[in-house]
Amino acid sequence: MLLNTPPMGWNSWNTFGAEISDELIRQTARTMKEKGYLDAGYRYIVIDDCWSLKERDSQGRLVPDPAKFPHGMKALADYVHGLGFRFGMYSCAGVQTCAGYPASFDHEFIDAQTFADWGVDYLKYDFCNFPSSADGKNRYATMSMALKATGRDILFAACNWGTDAPWMWMKSLGVHMYRSTGDIQDNYKSFTDIAHSQLDHFCMSGANCFNDIDMLTVGMYGKGNVALGQACNDAEYQTQFALWCMLGAPLMVGGDVRNMAPFAEQLLLNKGLLRINQDTEGRPPQCVYRGRVIHIEYDPVDGWWHEYPDAGLTLFKHLSDHEFGVGYFNFAPKSGEIPFIFADAGLPYGSGAALHLTDAVTGEDLGVHRDYYHQNLEGHACRVLLARLVKL
Repeated sequence: MLLNTPPMGWNSWNTFGAEISDELIRQTARTMKEKGYLDAGYRYIVIDDCWSLKERDSQGRLVPDPAKFPHGMKALADYVHGLGFRFGMYSCAGVQTCAGYPASFDHEFIDAQTFADWGVDYLKYDFCNFPSSADGKNRYATMSMALKATGRDILFAACNWGTDAPWMWMKSLGVHMYRSTGDIQDNYKSFTDIAHSQLDHFCMSGANCFNDIDMLTVGMYGKGNVALGQACNDAEYQTQFALWCMLGAPLMVGGDVRNMAPFAEQLLLNKGLLRINQDTEGRPPQCVYRGRVIHIEYDPVDGWWHEYPDAGLTLFKHLSDHEFGVGYFNFAPKSGEIPFIFADAGLPYGSGAALHLTDAVTGEDLGVHRDYYHQNLEGHACRVLLARLVKL
């Protein structure tokens, strides 16, 4: 399977956890079709943990829970396929899944064939309850071979939480995307900590093997399985989605698309941000600024000058068709200026060239600029631009 752009889809875990069912998956697929998610590129509908019985059958096969999935997985996969989506499921490299269900350690080949027989197109493969005596790399290699032995194209989404630096070796095992962090929660600190932890590793992410920094929490607003801590506001959700798009991370929606707030839905379907994430060159961004944010506001104790170290980030991304993406991020709680000096992206003043800038979210034409273009942003906010080279 060739995978030139980061996978996009929906996963049940962030909102629903164990509360999953055949009808939920069908409703979600119908809603995503009706509201334009499929047309926007969200192709995978993925069932996470808690879908099976606690015991295998007499032939050693995994068994879908008949109370949750009374028609079986093949019928559900056929329904999802009939709407134009691809169907995904979950297992684990350990002896049990994270929620205590049967997992695939020493059952890789029979489980892979079971998934193929059901029509599965995507396997999320977790790392809970893994024997301390076993070798993690080898077991991911084993499942990769097991999936290929079925003869079916199945996207292999490895999820080992960053154990043993997976960005160094997952691509060589035939993996298509790899979870490089712990689980995300629906709060600002969680998603920003996750993104910051991988900034130096995205240089090794690209076509056919993408760094997966976990599923999006956009639109959850404190409701659901990973709603821990203070929920994000609209500006913070926009920052999360813009970061994932600029970094070139997989976009797996974790909110309830059947009841998505208009702002969150419009954000997830924004053509400018998706154009950056789904660019055919699949290049990671450069960090052209990573440093302090200065907030100037009178405070009777601290005075006028407030400095937030390492709170500013500017990402510059080469795109196809001689276009570029520019993302400004203010991680400070207060407003401040985020700089972009064009020379840091290889375009000094003496080049005789400039950038024609457009707001990627709104489409606003910002004109032609030379040498620099800084942004003053509110706390926790971002701005993303599309840029074209202009000869002067």
